[in-house]
Amino acid sequence: MVPADAAGLATRRSDPDVAIYQNWTTPYPLEAAKRRVSDVATMNGPENEHWWMVSVCSQETGEVLGDLVVYLSHEGRTAEIGYTFAQQNWGHGYATEALEALVAYLFNEVSVTRIFGLLHPDNPASAMVLERCGFLHEGQTLSSFWLNQVVSDDVIYGLTRPDWEKWVRRPRNRPGEVTLVEIDHTNERDVWRMKTHESQKRFVTPIEWSYIDFLFPFDADRGVPMEPWMRGIKADGVYVGFVMLGLLSEHQTEPYLWRLLIDKFHQRRGIATQVLELVVDECRRMGSTTLVTSWGEGKGSPGPFYK
Repeated sequence: MVPADAAGLATRRSDPDVAIYQNWTTPYPLEAAKRRVSDVATMNGPENEHWWMVSVCSQETGEVLGDLVVYLSHEGRTAEIGYTFAQQNWGHGYATEALEALVAYLFNEVSVTRIFGLLHPDNPASAMVLERCGFLHEGQTLSSFWLNQVVSDDVIYGLTRPDWEKWVRRPRNRPGEVTLVEIDHTNERDVWRMKTHESQKRFVTPIEWSYIDFLFPFDADRGVPMEPWMRGIKADGVYVGFVMLGLLSEHQTEPYLWRLLIDKFHQRRGIATQVLELVVDECRRMGSTTLVTSWGEGKGSPGPFYK
């Protein structure tokens, strides 16, 4: 950070939509921003028991888009991180790209053991940034965060170096072959191990609940009995997800895409699109000409994908 960054820092932190889930009040004084930038200017990098901050800039224009903060503790072995971006810069992937670089720096250059972030339970956008950088949901503390006499819970996401290395080694390519596999006693645990990110659980039913619904097939949301059809999903021979249909019956006039889950380590590879093509082919073989589905709305909803 440089002295010229103070005005932008004060402006970002004074935006009520930016500050709503943060630990400062608005408006954020320019003098406070100048003090923060001045303090950071004396540091050569993260220091134990001090907040360090960097500006995130556009490589093309030099414009400051937002900032990242780091607080080291336990003699520099643990790092708490945070990020704030101006509202006009939301939704472009800047926070994820910047945080990915910060995480690599903290593990490789600062040699921390663990990185964590805290966020408000009503802030799924922030959770999604952490998840896209490999952070794991560790829990939620109750009535643990206070600001202006208002209390809320705190959600904890953490990342150790082994988990980070596993995340950065995950496959990124579009698979050459995607297949649907019948589920039986030989592979039911392989499929059961498939998990979404924590923020996606608002929209995607866990495998164990889908197994229960397969045994007791009734769609509670629509109030009708179902005739289920379920398959594991493999990509290049590796289990990556799960899909389940409600088949045609006296209560179901069209096949219903009841469940679709892609494991978090295999998302954003184009697998779900290939699965839908295979499901459509199955429906055609069953003599159907339509396929219906439904979804919940909200940040991170699968609605845009299905549309």
